[in-house]
Formats: sequence, structure tokens, C-alpha cells
Amino acid sequence: MSHQNESVIGSPEQLRDPDYMPAWSLAVPLGIQHVLAMFVSNVTPAIIVAGAAGFGFGSNSPDFPSLIYMIQMSMLFAGVATLLQTIGAGPVGARLPVVQGTSFAFIPVMLPLVAGKGVDGMAALMGGVLVGGLFHAALAPFVGRIRFALPPLVTGLIVVMIGLALIRVGITYAAGGVPALQSGAAEFGSLLNWSLALVVIAVTLALKFFTRGMLSLAAVLLGLIAGYAVALALGLVDFGNIGRAAPFALPNLLHFGFEFSAAAVIGFVLMSFISAIETVGDVSGITKGGAGREATDAEIRGATFADGLGSAAAGLFGALPNTSFSQNVGLVAFTGVMSRHVVTCGAVFLLLCGLIPKIGAAISTVPIEVLGGGVIIMFGMVASAGVSLLSAVDWNRRNMLIFAVALSVGLGLQLVPEAVQHLPDTARVLLTSGLLPAAVIAIVLNLALPEEAG
Repeated sequence: MSHQNESVIGSPEQLRDPDYMPAWSLAVPLGIQHVLAMFVSNVTPAIIVAGAAGFGFGSNSPDFPSLIYMIQMSMLFAGVATLLQTIGAGPVGARLPVVQGTSFAFIPVMLPLVAGKGVDGMAALMGGVLVGGLFHAALAPFVGRIRFALPPLVTGLIVVMIGLALIRVGITYAAGGVPALQSGAAEFGSLLNWSLALVVIAVTLALKFFTRGMLSLAAVLLGLIAGYAVALALGLVDFGNIGRAAPFALPNLLHFGFEFSAAAVIGFVLMSFISAIETVGDVSGITKGGAGREATDAEIRGATFADGLGSAAAGLFGALPNTSFSQNVGLVAFTGVMSRHVVTCGAVFLLLCGLIPKIGAAISTVPIEVLGGGVIIMFGMVASAGVSLLSAVDWNRRNMLIFAVALSVGLGLQLVPEAVQHLPDTARVLLTSGLLPAAVIAIVLNLALPEEAG
């Protein structure tokens, strides 16, 4: 595909230049293509966190409008953070086609913080997002130096753990959602619920493997649209929220209030390390795939600054932390267009979506089972991305033991949270995320244990 594009969009030299601006008639659709590739992943964390707190899909909570607000802020602050990356301001921003979106990495840490607490649980979460974001930005000058502590053995394990923590969410959604599970509803796990999820999975796989270009790239989004169409035909979609939503609304400073809890602050600060390394990997991937070169120190520093400040700003307005989106790194390599201005067009589109609550309300009409089909694939992909990172590891006895201990403890605590019920609240929340204990054990053992002789 990229070869056909060259003559149309620009010369090979221009396509590799981040500062090149293609014609508007090409830049805008290419930018929107970036948004479509990340759209579902970007709004899903808000849906999961609201669901765990108890005001999400399928709940009869009076606070349901807060979910619509969170979806709206996911779009708005993905746009803000993306503009920080593409346009930059002083030392902030990579000035590369980096697309930012709401991070999945923090979900295992966020779920135990808000579980069942409703909107009241969100203030402490936002305190964590703000502090974590500022800490993340502060890592920018040093991020190159902490990479040694996170080799593929550690990063691969962490990404696998994120995927494993989320897979339960996908299956719960596909079977009928958290409220149906908790209320013991008879239809939870019914054939109807599963058939909606399976339509999404089947259409996504068909498009991914048997089509090319945009159809293949937006496969998850199109799969969800197919599932939605089936749900609509069966009369399972309620449009009430769209009518009630405003046509335009500005973000609301400290929407959920603000409080500092030790568990939230510690959890977000520790995860910021991992998120920063993820961004370094994505920026390197963009320069490698789009321009065939290594990323410069200034680009990596700027990207880390923008990542952290974008997350901190999100926390002030009730949105979740941002990170660079790996699927868009693949898109840059796929289209061969390295222009940051193309991604700027996409960011402006996200900003506009974020200012129109009716769009958030429309997303909230998607039946939870349909979303379940999409997230089963996405979270499985997160886990398989981790396995792919682990393929670079030399599996000697030392590395197998480190992996074994970290995985056993991390996954075990996730599956049996009651195992640490006698610990203080802060320790309990951090340990039952599963992700943090696994990451800490892997990092510490990797630095402490000697390399195996022969």
C-alpha cells in the first residue's frame, strides 16, 4: 500500500519527514484513520473503571451521566495529549506522529481502588492520576537511564499481566456485564448475550485477515458496529441518553473532586515508570518504522514530558492517565506516512468529539455484550504483545525462575484477593492489583540475582 501512496502523497524523502505536510484532502482522512484505529481502546478504560465503581453500563445508578462525562473526557484529553506530542511546547513533546490515548496499563491498579465505591471512589483516583502524571513528567530527563532495569523479561511479564488482569473483564462483559453478574440475573451468560459478542469477534477476525487497508486496520471498530447492528435489529439498544445529553459542553475542573490516598499515589507512581518505558518503546518504533532511524534523546525526553503532563491535566478534569498508543505506531509503519501534521488533524477531530456530549452518550448506547466481544480481542492482544516481547528473552534457568515467582505471586493475588485480607488497606489494594507485586518482584530479582554461569 505504501508504495502506491508515494507518488500521490509525496516523495519517499517527504514521507519520512515528520515536518512534511501532505495536501489537506489527504491529511484529514489519514488523521481520522489514526483516530478510528484507537477509538475503541481509548474509551474502554473509562467504561471499565465506571463499571467497577458501580455507575457503568447496565447499572441503574443515578450517577450514570458521570460515565458519559468520562467517555467525553477520554476523547478530549487524548486529543490534548496528542497535540502536546505533535506540536510540542518548548521541551515538551516528541514532535513526531505519536497518538496518545487512555492507558490500559493502569487498569489493574485502578480497579481495586474504586471497586464498588461509586462516584465517591473517583476523587482518590484523580489524586493518583495527577501525582502519577507529574512524577511521569519528572522522569523525562532520566528515562534513558532507567531502561536498564526493565529488560524484555520484565516488560514482557508486565504486559502479559496487564492482559491477564483484563481478560476477566472481557468475559464478564460478553456474558452480560457486572450488574447482571452481581444481581445473579438469569440472563447472565445466556446464548443471546454470547451470540452478540461472537458476532463482534467473527466480523473482526474476518476483516482483519481477509481484507486490506482501512477495513483491516479498523477491524475491531467495524466488528463492534456489526454487533451493534444485530443488537439494534433485536431491539436491545436504548437511545434515551442521547436525547438527554447536551449538544456542547466544556470540561469541568475537578469534576470528581480531589483527595490523596496512599494506595492511589503509590500505585500510580510505580505504574508511571512502566508507562514511561512503554512510551520510549513506541517513539523508537515510530522513528524505526516511519523513518528507518533511531529516536533521538530529545524526542524521547519530549515524549515523556508530554505523556506525564497530558496525564496530569487529564486528572484535573476527571479523565484517566494517557499513554502513547502502540496500534498507531503500527499504522505509521503501515501507511509509510511519518507526518506529525496528519496526527495533529486526528487530534483536532478527537478534541471536537470530546466537546460534544451527544457522542459520549451515543457510545454509551452500545450493549455491554457487544463491547465484550471487542474487549476480549483487545485484551487478548495485550497479553499476546507481552508474549511477543518475551520471545526476545534467553530462557535459561535464572530467567525462568524470575518469571515463575513473579507470575505466580502476581496472578495468584489477583485471583485470590482474600489471601491478603488482614493487611492494611493501602497494602491490600496495591497487592491485589497483581500487576505491581509481579513487576516489583521481577525488577528486584532481575537486578539482584547473578547471571547464570555456563
